[in-house]
Formats: sequence, structure tokens, C-alpha cells
Amino acid sequence: MSEEDLINLVEGNASANDNQFMDNIVIVGGGTMGRGITIVAAKRGIEVLLIEKNETSLAQSLDLIKESLDKEISRWSMTESEKKAILSRIKGVVEFSEITSQQLIIEALNEDFELKKAVFKELDKYCQDKAILITNTSTLSITELASVTGRPDKVIGMHFLSPVQKIKLIEVVKGLNTSADTFQKVMAFAKKLERTPIEVFESPGYVTTRVFIPLVNEAIQVLMEGIASAEDIDTAIRIGYEIPTGPLAMADSIGLDQVLKWMETLFHDLGDAKYRPCPLLRMLVRAGHLGVKTSQGFFKYNENGEIITGSGRNSNNIK
Repeated sequence: MSEEDLINLVEGNASANDNQFMDNIVIVGGGTMGRGITIVAAKRGIEVLLIEKNETSLAQSLDLIKESLDKEISRWSMTESEKKAILSRIKGVVEFSEITSQQLIIEALNEDFELKKAVFKELDKYCQDKAILITNTSTLSITELASVTGRPDKVIGMHFLSPVQKIKLIEVVKGLNTSADTFQKVMAFAKKLERTPIEVFESPGYVTTRVFIPLVNEAIQVLMEGIASAEDIDTAIRIGYEIPTGPLAMADSIGLDQVLKWMETLFHDLGDAKYRPCPLLRMLVRAGHLGVKTSQGFFKYNENGEIITGSGRNSNNIK
């Protein structure tokens, strides 16, 4: 399929059958990433079947989706009618048996490899033979995940970056057995989401995580050594290198527990000391200071997820 064909798929110039596979999708997992992907897809007119592990988790996920949309309304970036239209495209369920003819299935669970493999085994049973199974992962092996299914050619990775609604990049990660047809369809789907997809061949950490993690780890090390405060470290990197968010605030937004898992995976797989987690990161995770989601990490946050001025840690207030 040529680049022109991909554009035709996205712009609606191809046949209805070509475009149909992108109009109705399944998302497994209603956590931060799953909710973000759900909202992005529903905004683009896509029907989403959101699957959670139980009714309690599902209700919480749907409520948080509504809260997210309400925040957009409060910022005048969305109307009530647009919110209603988006929510009308989202259906929440707790059973894989609710999957019908959808051809794109996105798993958006935490970076727990055994859990992901168990879910992929179940999805393989319930999905149509032609369905593509997508994992949203930043470090795990697509090839190994595909090996537990009967369709390794139809398993691929889509690494959405956090926050999903703001970051326009998606890494489309091919496993050893991913077919060209699967890759082309997922690239077209990424474009329909109005994201910029890049082609990545499977390797621990892919591109973004592998480059980002050493920066974060070194920033934490500088903080632990008392060289500068969290605010000044982030200011130095933001202004000095003209990037919108400093490494410590970015780690807080992702979740320090998630960042720690990434580091441990990369250190285990690559054996390079630059990925060995800084002791301060482990200390914060053990203390339950996970960043924005717990209102405290390297910075403190208000209920809107905004940094409270002067809340950054320094060498004298790390506890």
C-alpha cells in the first residue's frame, strides 16, 4: 500500500469497506492511557467498546472520562453538545464476549507482561480471525506477546505517549512476525487519530523511552546529590534545550511507579548502567509519592494536576 493509499484511507477517498475497520474499535483497560486513547478516538467519530475488569472499575473509568471532558468545557475548548456526542460513542462493558466484529483491538493495561499475555490469550479466542491485536507498551516485546496468540502476523505495538490527548506522536512497533498489511492498517489508523506515526522495529524501549529514561534518571541523580532544586533542574532543561516540560515534571505526569518499571525493564534487557534506577526514585515509589496521580512526586499538585508553586524537592526536604 502506497503513501497515497494511506492518505486515501484517512481522508475517506477509499471504499467504505477499506475504511470500516477504523470506525469501530475495542480498548481493553480504562486506566490513564486507556481513557486517553478512548477520548481521542471518540473525538474522531470512532465507536469505542471500553472493557474493564469489573463494574466498579468501569464506572470509575467512565466517570473520569466525563470529568476530563468537563475540564475541556471549563477551558472553552469543548461544548456540551460535543461532550454528549463523544460520550455517545463510548460503551463500557466487563466481558470479552461483548466483542463482535471489531477489527482493531487496543490493549492499554499497565506494563505487566504476564497480565498482558493472559489478556492476549483471551482476546485471541473472542476476536475475529482478521482482527488486529494492538498493545500500548513502551518497553515490552511485541514478538513474545504475539507468540501466545494464533495470529502473530496481526499483533503490533502502538506506543501512545502521555498525556495522550496532547502528545501527537505514536510509535508503531513491528514485531518479528508482524505483516506489512497489519503495519499499513495501523499506520492509517494513527493518521485517522490525527497523530504522527513513526515506524519502529522492536527493541527494548523503542525510541522515545530509550532516549528519555537516561535524561530523567540523571535529573533525579542531580536532585539527590543536592546540586539544584527540582524547580531549577526542570527550568534549566526546559529553557536550555527549548522543550515544553522538564524531565522531573514529565516523570510525575507519567507516574513514578511506571517510570521505575521502564528503568528496571531497560536495565534488565540492555544491561547498561545508565538505566539503573536512581535510589531516590525507588524511595519515592516506596513512599507512595507517584506524581500527579497521588498529588505528590518531585512536585506537589493541586486537584487539577497543576504544580503548586514552590513545591519542588531539594536536598534538604527529601523524605
